[in-house]
Order: sequence, then structure tokens, then C-alpha cells
Amino acid sequence: MNADLLPRGPFRYGDRVQLTGPKGRLHTVTLREGGELHTHHGVLRHADVVGQPDGSVVTNSGGNEYLALRPLLRDFVMSMPRGAAIVYPKDAAQILAAADVFPGATVVEAGVGSGALSLWLLRAIGPSGSLVSFERREEFAEVAEANVHTFLGHAPETWRVVVGDLAERLPVEAAPASVDRVVLDMLAPWECIDVVAEALAPGGVVLCYIATATQLSRVAEYIRGTGLFTEAEATETMVRGWHVEGLAVRPDHRMVAHTGFLLTARRLAPGAVPPDVRRRALKKPSYGDEDVELWTPGAVGDRQITDKNLRKRVREAQRAAEGARTAAGSGTTPHDDVD
Repeated sequence: MNADLLPRGPFRYGDRVQLTGPKGRLHTVTLREGGELHTHHGVLRHADVVGQPDGSVVTNSGGNEYLALRPLLRDFVMSMPRGAAIVYPKDAAQILAAADVFPGATVVEAGVGSGALSLWLLRAIGPSGSLVSFERREEFAEVAEANVHTFLGHAPETWRVVVGDLAERLPVEAAPASVDRVVLDMLAPWECIDVVAEALAPGGVVLCYIATATQLSRVAEYIRGTGLFTEAEATETMVRGWHVEGLAVRPDHRMVAHTGFLLTARRLAPGAVPPDVRRRALKKPSYGDEDVELWTPGAVGDRQITDKNLRKRVREAQRAAEGARTAAGSGTTPHDDVD
């Protein structure tokens, strides 16, 4: 990335800025020449923010103070337009660690959803890596692309979105044993394990982000049954905030608890059989045909967003992306929100 575009230093035209005003009301704007933030508390000129260091306090025409900060990636993904449910920051951080996503890695992602995880993966692989994101629904892909372009201000050369089914398209898009990491965020990841095994390099990691225990059970059993991976490991992450003020130190009343399970396994070398599997006696699977029926996509809860709502999310994301591009290029953006 060009050093001039790094998110540090004095604010510049084209930067996105979080402005926290009276009563903690938050506004996110893109700084533009002649731009103004109009609220019931007065008018704040963008020119008064430009040139100030990150973390400054600026005053509007009504004498009200606003804290100005560049939004963190976690702030952006929690507020961006959504076509599908997002991967929460707490899970995204664990995905990067559990899958060991490294600079220069070749990563495959499915599905792309609203682009939240794509942004984290793009940051992790760096300018020398490659991310290919698969998405069945074109509308979701449009939302994701717009959100990524909004945050980065451009279309990253390291990212490619493929509209289609991973099980059908991955053998066309990736040569055998050419992929380092695969992240599956989908309803029925077991449907893709075979093609993932072919695409992964020996030692590569497959990570499945799944919502329910029935899905977790199904994909773990499928991976085990292939004999192509190490024994799968499953975890979940819970984050609890704490109130710290003087001696009043206690857990917050609310916490971000279960959002999903992470299941990881590593690709074995061709023909390899782990020692523990050799020692394990062959036994009947702990599930039957009636259990398999409980593992179908409909049974595990395939929730659909309405077409009308989805079209609205696409328009919102594309407007934001266009605003980011024009701000960085010509110094104009759509009108800021009004309190």
C-alpha cells in the first residue's frame, strides 16, 4: 500500500472519520472539500478536521465538541451494509490465528457474505498474497465488493470474487495442491470438503465457521471419514467486557457469547495415515441414516433475506463505495447523514 494511504498521520480529504459528539452520538463521514456535518447541535466543517492529528477534539458552530478518530476495521464491519450475516471481529481474529493466515498466502474463502471476513483476510495476506472468494448469490457478492472498496478506497489487486458454487468452481479456479488455506463460512461445508482436499497443499489448513452443533457434528464426521486430514479440532470464542472505574471493577452485564464454532483440520500428504489412526480399532459410526437427515441444510436453519431488503443493502453498499472512490479521487462524496 502507498504510504500516503496508510491510516495514520493528520486527517486528509478522502479519509473516513468517526466523530463522537454530545451524548456519545457517533457519525462516520468521509472528509471532502467544502463538506459539512449538519446536526441539531450545529455545523461541523470538514476543513476544521483536515490537518488535525488522529484522536483530536474539534468544535462545531454550536460550541459542541467532537472526538475525531479514524474508524478501526472492527468498527467498520459492525456498521457496514449487510447482505448476509457477518463474521464478528472476535471470530475473525480467531480464524486468522487458527488457520494461521500469513503474508503471501493463497487463501480461498466461501461464502463471501457481506465482505467482513474478506477484509480481515486481505489484511493478513498482505500485498503478496492472493484471496479468492466464492459466493453463490450475485447480490451478496455485490454488497461484499462494495464494502471492501469502501473501506480500502480501491479494488485490491490481491482479491478476486467468483460468483458460483465452490464445489463446482474451485477445481477450475485453483490447481491441485496450490492453496494454503481454505475458510468455509456456509450452511453445509461438508459438501465442499472433497474439492477442498484436492486444492489444498499438504499441510494446508481448512477452517469451517459454523453456527450449530448439528452442523459441527456433520462436518467433523465427514472430514474424519475422508482419511485425508488430521483429526479436526473444534472451538468457540466468548468475549466478556469488564467495567473498570476506580474500585468498581466488575464484569459487564452483557457479553458476546456464542456466535459460531470454528473447526480446523490440516491436509495430509498423499497416502499418509497418522499413527493414531492406525492404532484406532475400526468401529461402527456413532450415527445412522436418521441422524444424517437432521444434517440437511433446511434442518440446520437456512435463513433467507428478502429480495427487497437485499436490493436495499446492495444500493447502500454501492453508494458508500462510490463515495469513497470519488472522495479519494476528485474530492466529492454523497451528502453526509443528518442527525
